Amino acid sequence: MSAAYAFLIAPFVDFAFMQRALFGSLLLSIGACPVGVFLMLRRMSLTGDAMAHAILPGAAAGFLLYGLEILPMTVGGLIAGAIVALGAGAVSRFTIQREDASMAAFYLISLAVGVLMVSMRGSSVDLMHVLFGTVLALNDEALVLIGGIVVVTLASLAFFWRGLVAECLDPLFLRSVSRLGSPVHFVFLGLVVLNLVGGFQALGTLLSVGLMMLPAAAARFWATRVEPMCVLAVAIGFASCIAGLLLSYHASLPSGPAIILAAGVVYFISVLFGTRGALRARIVHQRHRTA
Repeated sequence: MSAAYAFLIAPFVDFAFMQRALFGSLLLSIGACPVGVFLMLRRMSLTGDAMAHAILPGAAAGFLLYGLEILPMTVGGLIAGAIVALGAGAVSRFTIQREDASMAAFYLISLAVGVLMVSMRGSSVDLMHVLFGTVLALNDEALVLIGGIVVVTLASLAFFWRGLVAECLDPLFLRSVSRLGSPVHFVFLGLVVLNLVGGFQALGTLLSVGLMMLPAAAARFWATRVEPMCVLAVAIGFASCIAGLLLSYHASLPSGPAIILAAGVVYFISVLFGTRGALRARIVHQRHRTA
């Protein structure tokens, strides 16, 4: 057995939990990374982070009632995410406060309430499970749930693709020429919440947004068109999941943070060496000065 096989392939061949973790994380990348691209293009990256924290009270309510059962925690997370999104939108619409400030207020309250709810009944281990996920403990029920979310996400993106791209470029123009403006916005917010809930199963509420945003942000330094950007973001997500799981296995590190750390490394490499990165821009600038 070669060293490369033992390091790169053997963990996924020999252990069923590694196979499930790999399959689940790759599924998450397929659905979450394209959604992250649209979040980034809409300049709503921090909204994704806020929504990731907003699902915690609902997941905690499901935990208090049924324990670490996937379906109740998922339904609770969806309800909590919808309430926070609608509440923040209502505050920004009917008061002088802007949406980013109202979203920040709602998600901070949600995070505090969720942590208190889990602490009321569970141990510190349960709290860590909810906050940081357990990608190495994914079961068949969780994989089916994540697979269903991916199917819904891809179908919705395919159906609303032109509207989503148009809203990224000029949302006011889209609403003026088409009735799809508002529905597309709410469909997109629904996809964000849905993928964050799916990511919560594997990466927890604090890290689920990482797999959504970091590959998308890295892809921005390599591509200019939306379609290649989405494909590249998924590829970066794949690479991050594989590298993170291998790092977790060989170095005995927490798997969720290892995956997000791997995505962070790709992001910094892209910042420096991407075709639209810092070094490339500096080289082009120097050539223009010497020309």
